[in-house]
Amino acid sequence: MAIDPQVLHRLTTEEDLPELDLSWLRPEDRARVEATRLRPGRKGLTLDLMEAGQELADASDDYTARPRGAERHPAAARHHLYYPLRHETWSDNVRLLYEEAVQRQWSSATDIPWHTLKPLPDDVERAWCQFATFLTEVEFIAGDTPGQWLERINPEWYEVKLFLLTQIMDEARHLDVFRKRALANGGGLLQESGGGGLRIILECQDFSEFSAIMHVFAEALVQTLFRSGEALAYNEAEKAIFRLCAQDESRHIAFGVMHLKHILETQPWRREEIHYYLDKIEGPLALDMQSGASANAPLFDEAIMVLAGGGRKNIDKGFDFLMNLRRRQVLEYLHRLEVAGLPERRYRMNPTLRAFIET
Repeated sequence: MAIDPQVLHRLTTEEDLPELDLSWLRPEDRARVEATRLRPGRKGLTLDLMEAGQELADASDDYTARPRGAERHPAAARHHLYYPLRHETWSDNVRLLYEEAVQRQWSSATDIPWHTLKPLPDDVERAWCQFATFLTEVEFIAGDTPGQWLERINPEWYEVKLFLLTQIMDEARHLDVFRKRALANGGGLLQESGGGGLRIILECQDFSEFSAIMHVFAEALVQTLFRSGEALAYNEAEKAIFRLCAQDESRHIAFGVMHLKHILETQPWRREEIHYYLDKIEGPLALDMQSGASANAPLFDEAIMVLAGGGRKNIDKGFDFLMNLRRRQVLEYLHRLEVAGLPERRYRMNPTLRAFIET
């Protein structure tokens, strides 16, 4: 079929190209580029090295997606949700924690010696499956929650965004590894929890509220549990799970403690506000703990008792382990608050939790 002459003419005729704007290619900038050229250090090209000598502003009047250091665009779209103050999301150790996070990633598929799993007594295997079911549920929430805050953090404080993204990846790995443990030895996922405490974490309305409740309280309790995991592990695979998850949780807690410290130092008038947030989360987690089983997750506590006792026949031994675990959880939680600059929390803590360190 012949080509239409008019179409052929357009295809063979050079059209006038729009005039290019190459103003951003400025030869005079070359000296500045050479002066700021970076050389990798002993630990590589780290964030600390990139930002050396740069002073951070305490506030930003930019509500666009402009990266820190880039020139403003006069027609850039505005994002009204951004926190304008650095203090509201900042932590002084955030760059270091990000570098550690990207260097210490691990795989639940290849870094866990799954071949060491052996058949366990029925009550022990079911206890492990209930334990792993609850932790799978917890880690889903732990991954979902930081994601809610990413769009609200100004790109001016990009380091916080980067760290929270690594935390989401950490929690994805945790829910993955506990789900695999529930399934890998033939037991399967069992009963979900009531989820009351988890909902409080999801419903936080402020970044510091989220960090105090999740990083400083909730993840601190989980970290103590993981560090006590040797008594609950029956093989090298389970030991590796606890060890690797604990190393990740340490970073999350370190961010939360230092963020809380930063808030108390730069915005001391928020002290009572922080106590209010901790009151909100301590109450639901303390219900019925006198009896050894929390109201929100009684099956989880019972599973710990069975695992620590080596089966149902030694449930009393398991109960003693759970009570000692609770005491360590409360003590380590209080220690982190003292480091952050909130030592008076010891006397304002939920009475049920305080009872674990007073008896």
